[in-house]
Formats: sequence, structure tokens, C-alpha cells
Amino acid sequence: MRRDLVERRGWITEADYKEGLTLAQLAPGPMAAQLAIYLGFVHYRVLGATLVGFAFVLPSFLMVLALGFAYAQFGGLSWMQAVFYGVGAAVVGIIAMSAYKLTTKTVGSDKLLWAIFLTLATVTFITESEIAWLFIVAGLIGWLWRAPPKWLHKSGLNALAGASLPATSGLLSGIDLPQLVQIGAFFAKAGAFVFGSGLAIVPFLYGGVVTEHHWLNDKQFVDAVAVAMITPGPVVITVGFIGYLVAGLPGACVAALGTFLPCYLFTVIPAPYVKKYGHRPGVKAFVDGITAAAVGAITGSVLVIAKRSIVDIPTAVLAIATVLLLLRFKKLQEPVIVTAAALFGLVAYPILHH
Repeated sequence: MRRDLVERRGWITEADYKEGLTLAQLAPGPMAAQLAIYLGFVHYRVLGATLVGFAFVLPSFLMVLALGFAYAQFGGLSWMQAVFYGVGAAVVGIIAMSAYKLTTKTVGSDKLLWAIFLTLATVTFITESEIAWLFIVAGLIGWLWRAPPKWLHKSGLNALAGASLPATSGLLSGIDLPQLVQIGAFFAKAGAFVFGSGLAIVPFLYGGVVTEHHWLNDKQFVDAVAVAMITPGPVVITVGFIGYLVAGLPGACVAALGTFLPCYLFTVIPAPYVKKYGHRPGVKAFVDGITAAAVGAITGSVLVIAKRSIVDIPTAVLAIATVLLLLRFKKLQEPVIVTAAALFGLVAYPILHH
């Protein structure tokens, strides 16, 4: 976006681009989508943001719809099982490498952020789900510890430390609504808690789609993440694939709308105020806390998914090889690895599971 819109075409100024990047880091939602929507907002306000939002999501959404149809029709065939046998292991390696990069970039050597990171990683691994309110708590801890407001003294911090917290995040459990409404509500909640990398949505989706609602099994979920890896566009578009498997075309549309609507609103509504408030220390400290929590959850989800995808020695070797390749070849693209893993699965699966 920067190379094309700022440097080559000159449609966006460097200052506007940096402000969009600041907003994308501050607000919930996949960063690339938010930045694109903000750049559409710069010149044409809500109309520009809306058109860019559709243009950014629609191509990859149509691709995952086609793949969802093919998966629903042919997923039980042996060759399809062989493909995802290899792909699932490669996805573990890809997410592990992404988690490593995000950790070094966002957590660094900060002890507070490491505490938040390790807490969320542990909770995600143990519960096999993502607890939404912990993200807010992480942001508040970062804000209150690093840039507390003047009226809050140390006694106030001690009082907050002793406060009780909710015991569960099951905000949607027990509500008997039609399936599409349930899908929309769940994915809207998911979309509101994606910070930074689109991979942050993976543990949240796993907890809801597999553990809570039982819409998909473990294998289908890993396959859905793999589909997002091999299609151009945001990783978050995996929600369209999941929605299609759960409730066909209406489910895919509702899941995508539910996920990207919060991203759109969290960009358009605060856009006029980003210049004034975006660089305040308290705001940045809050975002740092939430980002560390998101990276911790991604790391925990690697272990959760690995338990389901690494089923034997060949898949373990493939996952490790994926990490080593990404470490060695910095510019190696994930679709190349996923394609190679699919070919590996086609060859190895019939031999090992004849």
C-alpha cells in the first residue's frame, strides 16, 4: 500500500499513511484491513472507506467460498485427506514462526509484557480457548502501570489489584437463537478482539467453533486455517470458509460480515480523532498490553493445534522443517510451503495409511 499509494501514485501523503498505521495498531481488527479502510477514508470519508473495505475483502472471500464448496463436496475423499495431512503440519510450523516473530517484535525485553504474554499463552493452552476479558485486563494493566492517570495513586492500583474478575467468558452460551444469528454474534465478538496480526483470531475461533459450539471438529478447523494460508488476502478470511461449512453460503456471508464489521466501525468512527489522541502515552500503553496478550494467545494456540495436527513422526518432521525453512529463507512465501506440504501429503499419506 505504501509503495503504490504513497510513493508511486501519490494519492496518499506520508503523514496520512502513518496516521492510518497508528490507528490500525490502536484499534481492534486485522491491521492490513484497517489501514486500507483508513486510506479510503482519507479522501472520500465513509464512502471511500466502505468501497475499499469491500474491495479488500471480496476477492479472497470468493476464493474461500469456492474452496469451501470443494471441501464440502470432496473433503471425504482420500486424496483430499492426503493433502490436508501434509498441510496441517505445515500450518503449525507457519503459525509457530509467526508467533516467534511477533513475540520478538512486540514483547522484546519488557518484563511486564512478558508476564502478560506468558499468562495468556498458558491460559490459552490449558483452556483451549481465548478468554476475551483477559485482553481488556491486559490493556488496563499496561495503561495503569506505564502511564497511570494523575488521579490514580498507588493506593488506587492496589485496590484494583484486589478486585475480583469474571470467572468465564461464555457471553453467548445458553442463548437459544437461530443459527445465523448465533454465527453472526460469535464472529462479531471474534472480530472485535483481533489485535495486530490476523492470526490473533485463530485461538479465539478455535475456542468458539470447536470447543464451545462444536460446529467443526479439530481436523476441519486446521484445514480452515490452511485454506486461509493458501489464498491471497487477509488470514482472517478463514471465517468465510468456516461459515460455509457450518451453514452454507448464508453462513459464510454472515460470518464474514460479523468479523469485518467491527473492524470497519473501529476504523471509521475514531478516524477523525487519530491525529489528536493516537500518540498519547496512556493509549499506547493500553495497546501494548493488549498486543502482548494477543501474541501470547497465538503462541498458546500453536500448541493446541499441534496436538491435533502432528499425529506421527513425518508430520512432526514437516512442522520442524517448515520453521527451519522460514528461518533460513526470509522471503519464502507461505503459499509455497503449503503447496509443497500438500504434495508431500499426497505422496506420504497413502504409503503410511494404506
